[in-house]
Amino acid sequence: MSQGQEGRAFQNPDARGRSVSALVALSLIAVVAIFLVSNAVTTIEAGTRGVLKTFGEITGVLEEGLHFRMPFITSVTVVEVRTQRYESNSSAASRDLQTVTTQVVINYRPDSGQVDRLVREIGVDYERRVVDPAIQEAIKAATARFTAEELITRRPEVSDLIQRGLSERLTPRGVIVESVSITDFNFSPEFARAIEAKQVAEQDALRAARELERARIEAQQQVARAEAEARARLEIARAEAEALRLQREVISAELLQLRFIERWDGVMPRFVGGENSLLPMLNIPSSEVLGDRAPAPQRAPAEEPAPAAEPTASP
Repeated sequence: MSQGQEGRAFQNPDARGRSVSALVALSLIAVVAIFLVSNAVTTIEAGTRGVLKTFGEITGVLEEGLHFRMPFITSVTVVEVRTQRYESNSSAASRDLQTVTTQVVINYRPDSGQVDRLVREIGVDYERRVVDPAIQEAIKAATARFTAEELITRRPEVSDLIQRGLSERLTPRGVIVESVSITDFNFSPEFARAIEAKQVAEQDALRAARELERARIEAQQQVARAEAEARARLEIARAEAEALRLQREVISAELLQLRFIERWDGVMPRFVGGENSLLPMLNIPSSEVLGDRAPAPQRAPAEEPAPAAEPTASP
């Protein structure tokens, strides 16, 4: 064949059409293959489980990782098994018939070993269907067992009671309750005012008790101070009495006479007391009394006694 014939054959429209059709077919086959492969491979992320369904029937649970499945006839429902947080408010009546609104935070997670049962019986909307109703019922049951005041003073017991109630309701459904935290209690305005008034009264009572205790301590201090002063005065009196007693034991008539002689200036008294009047003493020189030991004092002129008044004659 000549070169001209070959060029005409290459430019034949039928040959070009067959080439395009083959290219399109190959492209479609590649797309279908990619689609089939993408649907036959499933990746389960960490913290999740895959519920495998064949024609809508649950046939298994896929763990974390890469999995192959039959495309078109199988599907996978992913369920998160990590810890989840749910917040809820519930209004209930306490044992003393006070309306209390309780705000709680629940930490829970689906049981990884029962995700197929959870999806079969409840579905993926289990939080709205079973978790929230169980929280409402558990809060109402726990609130009814305590007074409004006890809900505050016994808060840990209330929280534990709510958690036990939730576990009893949710564990059989494939949901594990990890913790329950009470974040707030809201009471009626009347009860809030009553609580405030009670707290003020208790504070006043405590203040009065502290003042009474301070007064009692101050009185005890005053009594102790008075007792100490009395003991001190008693000890001083005892010491003085002991000193007087010792002096009485030491002092004698001879000692007194000696002290008198030591202090005597050598002058004899001029008068001595009698029964009715003063009597003059004889003026004896001290040298005659003391001998040569004492110098003779100067003699003073003797004073004459005043004349006695003459009695007047009665008329």
